[in-house]
Amino acid sequence: MNKTELSNALADRESMTRADAQKAVDSLFAIIAEEMGKGVEVRVTGFGIFSATQTKEREGRNPRTGEKMTIAASTQPKFKAFKALKDSLNG
Repeated sequence: MNKTELSNALADRESMTRADAQKAVDSLFAIIAEEMGKGVEVRVTGFGIFSATQTKEREGRNPRTGEKMTIAASTQPKFKAFKALKDSLNG
């Protein structure tokens, strides 16, 4: 399911226009991304935690040439599913 399909499903389920559903989905993802960018964890009860983690600079290799290179430190998104979500997937 992609973002358009998600917003269409939201529109159908909540009896709203597709445009309003698209705005809601876009706003939700924008808010999550903004808060993660500030270093804030976004907890959705019964679903999971969206957060950002810092990776350290490290040595790596170019897979094509085998040449050693430095991989820069970066901020990576992270999601941890809550037990309720895991249980709903596993019956």
